[in-house]
Amino acid sequence: MTPSPSAAPEPGPPHPEIVVDLAAVRHNVGVLRAQVAPAALMVVVKADGYGHGMLEVARAARGAGADWLGVATLEEAAALRAAGDRGRLLTWLTVPADDHAGAVAADVDVTVYDLDQLAAVSAAVSRAGRPARLQLKVDTGLSRGGSTAAAWPALVDAARAGERDGSWRVTGVWSHLACSDEPDHPANAAQEAAFREAVALAEAAGLRPEVRHLANSAGALLRPSARFDLVRCGLAAYGLDPAPGHTPDLGLRPAMTVRSPLALVKQVPAGAGVSYGHRWVAPAATTLGLVPVGYGDGVPRHASDRAEVAVAGHRVPVRGTVCMDQLVVELGAPAGAPGARAGDEAVLIGPAPAPSAQDWAEACGTISYEIVTRLGGRLHRRHTGAEPDADPAPTVVPVLEPQETA
Repeated sequence: MTPSPSAAPEPGPPHPEIVVDLAAVRHNVGVLRAQVAPAALMVVVKADGYGHGMLEVARAARGAGADWLGVATLEEAAALRAAGDRGRLLTWLTVPADDHAGAVAADVDVTVYDLDQLAAVSAAVSRAGRPARLQLKVDTGLSRGGSTAAAWPALVDAARAGERDGSWRVTGVWSHLACSDEPDHPANAAQEAAFREAVALAEAAGLRPEVRHLANSAGALLRPSARFDLVRCGLAAYGLDPAPGHTPDLGLRPAMTVRSPLALVKQVPAGAGVSYGHRWVAPAATTLGLVPVGYGDGVPRHASDRAEVAVAGHRVPVRGTVCMDQLVVELGAPAGAPGARAGDEAVLIGPAPAPSAQDWAEACGTISYEIVTRLGGRLHRRHTGAEPDADPAPTVVPVLEPQETA
């Protein structure tokens, strides 16, 4: 992914912080809208905007032309409505104790997987005193949320009956890909075929959904035939690569920087054990820096002795075990940040030469989604670029030849 344009360096942070560039979010949304057109674009802002701040990202996404927003829970949807968002908004994960009435009253599209959930929405409609906007999710092979193929005909028949009696309008039919980050995986074609069959059954029952949607970020970019009427982009909207090794450079800009002052710089002799368990022992005299963030702030403990940070423009290694509140980096030879002092900036995630979220993911054996979403705790979060910038119109970069959609 493309780093943000260079600018004058900011002074070192007084406290550990997450800096989110909302201009980058707007830029990414513009690029994605152009790339997936004529399909509409949903920007997914669940899990506090993947750790970037749900309300701020939602405003930026709407400002850049996002047609829909997507969240997991009813509480997230309610927070967006309370903050003034009035656009199309989909939520998709509930538990039996949830009350859908607030979402129905707030004109939120709610997702139903089975007849029990349909009954819960029906009861909510009575309490809300207005029809619901309803979307039906079918499980096409992820084996997670969604109706089974066997239960689908009964669900669409019941949904159609509710349309006839005025309880709701079925606005969408959708599903979710399991292997979209592996474009050659046979599950992608199988799921798309199953989805087309489910849509055909819904339409045969008399449903006429406004949107049919299957593709997440990777599916939207790598499988044009899966775009249908709407795509749901989460990770890509934040400037991160949803399918490393497969996604061409579209000019997306990572929106998150994580940085901290060094709390302490000190020299240690050869043979000094570092952090819990002494999993790293200094082979020679060296200089260490103390970064006051740890797993209590969402830094993965799996990064112990594996990840890197940037200090004074140099990548330096994490040494020893990541602690709850702090981690240690090696600044001296051969790490390459001599002369660093307490108060100097250490960048955990940011523009090159700093590591990316993907670099941390690879060091920890996970995905960048987890890295950015889990960061928080005591980290201050600050947003920049709140006003629309003057980004030029995005260029559409061909991804793949269009696939057969019949």
